[in-house]
Amino acid sequence: MSTIAPTAVGRPGRLTAWIVGVLVAVSLFGNFYVYDSIGPVADLLQQQRGFTDTQVGLLNAIYNLPNIVLILVGGVLVDRFGAARMTLVTAGLCLAGAALTAFSPGFTGMAAGRLLYGIGAETFNIATLAAVADYFGGRSLALAMGAELAIGRLGSYGADMSPTWFANAYAQGWQPPLVIATAIAATSFAAALAYWWVDRGPRRAGLLPTGQASEGFAWRDLLHFGKAYWYLLALCVLWYAVILAFRSTFSIKYFQHVHGLDLATAGEMNSYVFLAAVFATPAFGWVCDRVGRYAPFLALGAALLPVALAILALTSWSLWLPTVLIGVSFSLVPAVMWPLTSRLVAPNRFGTAIGLMWVVQNAGIGGANLVAGWLNDRAGASAANPGGYDAMMAFFGLTSVAGLAFALMLWLTAGRREQEKAATLRASA
Repeated sequence: MSTIAPTAVGRPGRLTAWIVGVLVAVSLFGNFYVYDSIGPVADLLQQQRGFTDTQVGLLNAIYNLPNIVLILVGGVLVDRFGAARMTLVTAGLCLAGAALTAFSPGFTGMAAGRLLYGIGAETFNIATLAAVADYFGGRSLALAMGAELAIGRLGSYGADMSPTWFANAYAQGWQPPLVIATAIAATSFAAALAYWWVDRGPRRAGLLPTGQASEGFAWRDLLHFGKAYWYLLALCVLWYAVILAFRSTFSIKYFQHVHGLDLATAGEMNSYVFLAAVFATPAFGWVCDRVGRYAPFLALGAALLPVALAILALTSWSLWLPTVLIGVSFSLVPAVMWPLTSRLVAPNRFGTAIGLMWVVQNAGIGGANLVAGWLNDRAGASAANPGGYDAMMAFFGLTSVAGLAFALMLWLTAGRREQEKAATLRASA
């Protein structure tokens, strides 16, 4: 994975920067919406197309599988061809994948569409981050990045709320909601096209970083990472595998079949996880920076996930409590994980460290989707057999407990107050 090495001498005007920021945010909204568009139609795909849970899980897992490899070259492509051009190209791939998913007559075509979408989406995410860095580097960068990601997560919130917002479309079956997702992907592509057009002027005027590969992925650098980094990597793959495989693929169907919610109510309940993260993630990041502590907050966020899953699986309590706990976990862990990484590895190996974490994260999410779907099919999980979901929930619960164990080991290894204070001083030197 590459990093951007800025070499420009000037900066675009603030108005131009914020125009680009708005266009990138619109693109991210569409990309996040398309990713989460499968969860709300999962039950309809089973009822109307006869898909198994393994097949439903594969529709999201196949997004992650190519990125186990492609994430390592995504940054190189952005460096080589520029953020604007790669945002446009990958937004086009995402639109094509969304359309193929919506209009395919069978499972194979839908899976091919999700694969095509996955090939474009992760490099798209890298390109949009590079775009924000191009226009906001050295001024309001944290604010701009936080705002872009927050608006992107509103796309996931919109996908979960779509059974309420587009009730007539869902009443017609599985396909109209995915057609809506394709239309939103087209909006994302149009915003990417507008960003590419706006970008041409500042780039020709030499007001933007030229972008060159400054740090490639090097396997030998892994020998220099300490134990704390490997604990953080293990937490990354375990925590993301659980929260994204459950929340984005199976949770809405689980709420319907086990807790008796209708589709619209289940989607609305699930949406609050992302709605909370829109506001809470930057707030938690600000708190961690203010107090100078990271590992304890990371452990707290990791602990909330198995607690929430246990409440869902073992009690008949209101769904509001576990949903709030998952939302806090989803806000707190990412707010801490990525800045903490920069304190655990040398600056010249940060690209390698992040690249490896994204690789295993994609592998974990894809694998968790496949395992959960297989467990549901093996146990005959359905509305008529809600107990069939017990194995899936046990799998998610045990995996999240393992993630918590690594968070605690990280805290004991590098998270004491004096250790974090020293790391902060090194980072600011």
